[in-house]
Order: sequence, then C-alpha cells, then structure tokens
Amino acid sequence: MVNNRRKRKAKKKVCAFCADKNSRINYKEIQKLKKYITERGKILPRRISGNCSIHQKDVTIAIKRARHMALLPYTVD
Repeated sequence: MVNNRRKRKAKKKVCAFCADKNSRINYKEIQKLKKYITERGKILPRRISGNCSIHQKDVTIAIKRARHMALLPYTVD
C-alpha cells in the first residue's frame, strides 16, 4: 500500500508573551489565564498553547495560584 498523503509541516506557534514584551502573567488576570485551560479544567500543554518553556511555567504557576485563591475552578461541575 502506497501512502499518497503528504505530510504537512505545521507552522510553529509563537509564544504570545515573547511576542508582546509588555504582557505580564498575573494570577489575578482570569480572562488571560482561561485561554490556557480546557473546558474540563486541565492546563493546556506547551505544544498546544504555543508558549515557550519559561512562559509556560509562569502560566502554570499563575493558574495554580488562581485556583488556590478560588479565582479559577479545579474542575468543572
């Protein structure tokens, strides 16, 4: 069987925080953090969100702080 499908090379996602130098990650900014959480409440991985490793770690910490302060839910009811 010959596989005639061509593999496309996906465009590399650019980190939103590296692109915008003035953008800061803060646990109080709920709307910004909700973009990095699924409907079920899981944190999106780096390969899907497109963040660099430094900013992905900062986003993860901010989401965990927001959950601890009850600004974001741990799970969806």
